[in-house]
Amino acid sequence: MHVVAISSPTYPEWRWRIIDYSGGILEESRERFPTISAAVAAGTDELVRMTGTDRSTLFDLQWRMRAARNG
Repeated sequence: MHVVAISSPTYPEWRWRIIDYSGGILEESRERFPTISAAVAAGTDELVRMTGTDRSTLFDLQWRMRAARNG
């Protein structure tokens, strides 16, 4: 899953979205943020709450271990 920030000319404030790997929207903020970094930070906090842990580093480590074994 990824956190992205969105804005539009009509609503220049930033919002965060959590999307899956196929681009589907899983969650979107109702709150507006003054900067892109504030929106992404808040979205990342929400993603961590949703998933409990960041599994991307675990997957990367498992992949490297398999690759090392297969030589």
